[in-house]
Amino acid sequence: MKINQVEELVGITKKNIRFYEEQGLISPERNRDNGYREYSLKDVELLNKIKLFRSLEVPIEEIKKLETEEASVTECLDRHISHFTNRQQEIDVMKEMCKEIIEANVQFENLQADSYLEDMKKLEKGGVRFMDVNKTDIKKTKQGPIIAAAVSVAFFIAMIIIIGWTALSDPDTPWGLIAIIILLFIAMIVGTIIALKQRLNEIEGGEINEARKY
Repeated sequence: MKINQVEELVGITKKNIRFYEEQGLISPERNRDNGYREYSLKDVELLNKIKLFRSLEVPIEEIKKLETEEASVTECLDRHISHFTNRQQEIDVMKEMCKEIIEANVQFENLQADSYLEDMKKLEKGGVRFMDVNKTDIKKTKQGPIIAAAVSVAFFIAMIIIIGWTALSDPDTPWGLIAIIILLFIAMIVGTIIALKQRLNEIEGGEINEARKY
């Protein structure tokens, strides 16, 4: 069967199915005549199993071990139950801290955060994990440069296509000039990508943390 049918039967997107193929979780047969993937009922059953374990937040690597029989279902889920138990304990701790702040009956303006942050540090030493605000802020900060670079590159590519199409339709086109213009746009694409990589490296290198010191 085709991927569209599998998508409908399993209830996951084609993108997810392709991802699981890339990860080696599923390997559909290929049609010898056209090279297209041909999914079987066994593939559908396997995808349903993958969907079940991913819905339970079992990592891809753990599912691979299940498929290769390096781990049993019981072993895998026992570890996962321990993970959920630990996380529930962390959630309970955060709930208690929220209640403590509410019971203190303070407003944002006069909230003494230092004492709570100190309590968090002590709890973290005991194994409790709180959200890493540094990683969260870095991820959000990366989004702006990536979007800007993507728009710029798309614009440059569109200009190259338009110029090329216009040149091909005009017999008197000065090809030397067109080639220079296209090369300039290509150089701008390369420059944009290089600038993006440098910007992401700056952010990853702790620019946000440095800014917070001031």
